[in-house]
Amino acid sequence: MSEAASTRTPVALLPSLSPLLREWLPRQRWFAGKGRPVTGFSLVAAAELLPVDSTGPGLLHLLLRVQQAGQAAGKATSAGGRTAGGKREAAHGGDCYQLLLGVRTTPPPYLASALIGRVADGPLAGRTVYEGLHDPRLAALLLERLRTPGRFGPLRFDRAVPVLGGLPARVLDAEQSNSSLVYGDSYILKIFRRVYPGINPDLELPLALAGAGCDRVPAPVAWFESDAPEPCTLGVLQPYLRGSQDGWQLALKALAAGRDFTAEAQALGRATAEVHTALAAALPTVSLSRPQTEDLATAMNERLDAAVRAVPALLPYVRGLRTAFDAIAGATFDGDGRAQRIHGDLHLGQTLRTPDGGWSVIDFEGEPARPLDERREVQPPVRDIAGILRSFDYAARSHRPWNPAWAARCRAAYCDGYAEASGSDPRTEPELLRAYETDKAVYEVVYEARHRPDWLPVPMSAIRRLAGPAG
Repeated sequence: MSEAASTRTPVALLPSLSPLLREWLPRQRWFAGKGRPVTGFSLVAAAELLPVDSTGPGLLHLLLRVQQAGQAAGKATSAGGRTAGGKREAAHGGDCYQLLLGVRTTPPPYLASALIGRVADGPLAGRTVYEGLHDPRLAALLLERLRTPGRFGPLRFDRAVPVLGGLPARVLDAEQSNSSLVYGDSYILKIFRRVYPGINPDLELPLALAGAGCDRVPAPVAWFESDAPEPCTLGVLQPYLRGSQDGWQLALKALAAGRDFTAEAQALGRATAEVHTALAAALPTVSLSRPQTEDLATAMNERLDAAVRAVPALLPYVRGLRTAFDAIAGATFDGDGRAQRIHGDLHLGQTLRTPDGGWSVIDFEGEPARPLDERREVQPPVRDIAGILRSFDYAARSHRPWNPAWAARCRAAYCDGYAEASGSDPRTEPELLRAYETDKAVYEVVYEARHRPDWLPVPMSAIRRLAGPAG
């Protein structure tokens, strides 16, 4: 592969693109800094994946650091209460984003919705730039790069198995924090928009699971990374599970039809346990010590304090919610009292039911808003379990009339399935399970208050239950 990087000097390129990007970036769903004005850019790395000339489209790959008003290089608190992550990212001053910009003299009409704007001056003067993933020719070029391992300027392409070529590409519109391309019915390429130094868990963990022989997670086929200024994961190509349905939609359909969902929930519990067991075998685990559970409780209480400041409706329930966190402070656990690598953001929408009836787990990136170092820490498996239990509650609450018995049956069946496959029932440590479910519900209250106020009654109903004497 060619070692050629961008032939257009970054010194001239960035100022010419800045006015357009300043308007375009905040409108993108994956841009994390909404509500704060963009004050500047710095170019981290640039490469011309397809040179810009007068005969056809060009493709620019940029890693761009974005400065915004009110941005502070603060510390992030990990799930264990320690300061973790964020420090390396914040030290650079601003979030780093991955952009793939198409360049044409006159874009065809079908790219109208992808346009960013016409460049007024600089090396691209008179040309139009646009979101390159929407251009079939440029999307096909990206697949070709992944088919051929090697370097291209600051980029490094790698693969685990041979990759098919010549497949038509389409952009998935459902992504929120990243972008995805589907190639034919064979592959899906996730492109990380907000990038951090280090390997992304959505590459690291599926690779480890594939090495451990776990088939519950689509194994990475190919991926690409950057070495500038520090190694970071940019995109992962995986098999596309054609004909699969996500667990959230399946649960809603079952509710609408008045159909029982316990068999599916139990099978999903078994699948989750298989993933956790394989991760524990492939990667390091630790036992939760008293200082660690003290840290867990402290971090959960701190998140509760912040949530109350953001959503005063939580105030009447604070005392009851704290009992869930205080119950694990300094405790030791014999059952699931271990910490290991986990999914980190597991809910029904991160699961797929394949046409053969099996369950797959996807999207191991963790919570994208959290620092990468924190997402890669070991954590109790019960955190993932609590995420699914909350998801069943969400599904039941979204249905009219509310069906709490349906959620209770699904939650029990899921734990049954998990216990069958792992030999460890999460319900044998109710304090740990309640603490994580409470922590998740507090997070949900803040999220819904900010983004979907109409949904706020859903997590608030869980808050009332969890704050009660029995939790």
